[in-house]
Parts: sequence; structure tokens; C-alpha cells
Amino acid sequence: MNKIKSQLADHILAFLAWGVVSVLISSPAMGQKGRDKNPAEIIKLGTIDCDLVETTPVVFNKKVYRFEYVRERYWDNHTGDSYFRFVSHKTRKPTASFAAGFHLGSAYVHRNNVIVTGVDDWGADKIHIFTSNNLDAWEEWVAFELPGYQIFNTSLIHDGKRYVLMFEIGGPPAGVGFTARFATSPDLKHWDILPEIHNYAMDRYTAPHCLRYLDGYYYNFYLEMYNGFEMRVVRSQDFIHWEASPLNPVLRSSPEDKKIFNTALDMQFRPKIAEADNTNNSDLDFCEYRGKLIINYSWGNQMGAEFLAEAYYNGTTEQFLRSWFPE
Repeated sequence: MNKIKSQLADHILAFLAWGVVSVLISSPAMGQKGRDKNPAEIIKLGTIDCDLVETTPVVFNKKVYRFEYVRERYWDNHTGDSYFRFVSHKTRKPTASFAAGFHLGSAYVHRNNVIVTGVDDWGADKIHIFTSNNLDAWEEWVAFELPGYQIFNTSLIHDGKRYVLMFEIGGPPAGVGFTARFATSPDLKHWDILPEIHNYAMDRYTAPHCLRYLDGYYYNFYLEMYNGFEMRVVRSQDFIHWEASPLNPVLRSSPEDKKIFNTALDMQFRPKIAEADNTNNSDLDFCEYRGKLIINYSWGNQMGAEFLAEAYYNGTTEQFLRSWFPE
């Protein structure tokens, strides 16, 4: 595993170096004209925490929670290990932690069942599933194993007929990492790994993060290096042929990221936020609650400066997805 981590580190650093060059050449600050307002009217509220990246807002039992992957180096993690938890959006109180030692989790709620997917190490070759109907007791099993693969982020949905899992891979099977691959299941236990042709995309850095489904289309919100690191969206009916939104990017770094939205955030972090290098908006995920979307994303520089932010969209998931592909 140390060899894999070393190879992964070299792989990431090479892409990050390219990304820094991209920022210097083409960022709005260097004179390129950019869009002032997102067409889907995403309203950035500001920073809510530090050293948190992969999070998923969900609605469970009519309440909003934020699933969090808490890394070992998170400022308030005193356990010495990574873990998963849910945090009440209203009270900010966390549930009991679970999945100690696991990484890069993502959450999904289907039929009053909370489903979490994740890996037991960065670049692992298997995906684990955790399920619960009360956020307290969890059942866990291995969904599938792909020897020779390096798996990172995941995103799970149900399209009305089956579960569909988008998973991020690096290393040789990815082409130019990082790449989205796909698997389907009728029951979360038996999985069909779609052939390699079902991917997005092997010719460049297209790190997948958030999958959604609407009216026959699968929407992949992914990270690309263009004006720094930007969230973009493509859609497909077959996971082979993809259509990019003509209105991309979905999110890009901006001064609004540094606003303080969580007023309870410790004062020690205010200078860190104010002085941080910001060339990145990544890890977007969202849920619908009372007719609007609650959105979480991270900002920083993809090189150690990481902050969690919140935003919203004043409309439904259907309206949001359709807005990126106008007729």
C-alpha cells in the first residue's frame, strides 16, 4: 500500500503542477473574461469549517444532515484515525461516529435507508457499503473488489429501477486519471461492473464527485483543471456518450468562498481563511429540502489548504439539473 500511496502522490503532484500553471495562465485575475453569475443562481453563503472536504448533505426522517468524512488531521479529531459521521444541519450536533479507518465516504438516502459508500484506504481496490435506518446501528459489507484498481470518491443513486454507483479511479486503468467508472446493482449486494467503455473521461483530469439522475439522463458533476480547479457537469443516457453543459463551469473560486457563514467557527481560523490561497471549488454535493437545494463544496488550493463552504439554489433538483442544459 505504501508503494501505491507513493505512486499516487507522484500522480497527483504532476496534475497539481499542471493546474498551478493553468491558474497562472487563464484565471480571471489574469485578464480572462469570466461569467459573473452562475446561470443556475447558486448563492454562496461562505465557509462553515476547516480541513473538511468530502461531505454530502442529505434529508433523513425529514431532517437535514451533513455526512462528513473526518480525516486524521481534522482540527477537532482527537482519535488518531479517520471516521464517518453525520451532523445536524440545524443544531450542528454530530451523531456517533462510525467506520473508523475508512476514507472518502459519500452518503445517499433511499426508502428511509441511509447508505454510505467508501474505501478503507486512498487508492484501495474495493468499495465498502454501510447501511442504517437510524444513524446509530450500521451494517457493513464489501460491495465489490477490483484488483489492480485504485479507487477514491464514490457517489450512489437509485434511478427508479436499480442502484447506480459512480466511482473514481486512478492509476493505469484510468487513462489520464482521475476517471469516472460505473457499476449497477438491484440490491446493493450483487454488482455489475460496466465495461471500460462506460467512463468519463480517459483523455484528461476529470475527477468525478456527484451523480444525479433525471428523465433518462445521468448527470456527472466533476472536477476539471481550467481556471484553477472548477466543478463542471456533463450528462449521458448510456455512460458512453456525454454532453457537456454549454454553461459550465458549475462552480469556480471566488471571494464569496471566504465569507464566514458558521458564526460559531473558532476565531483562530479567521486569519487562516482570510490569507488562504483560493484556486479551487471542488467536491460539490447537494440535497433538496423544502423546495431549495442545500449545497456543500470545498475551496482552497488542492495542495493542503482546504475549507468547507455552503451555498444554496432557490429551486428543486429537477430545475437545477435542467438549468444546465437549456433547450
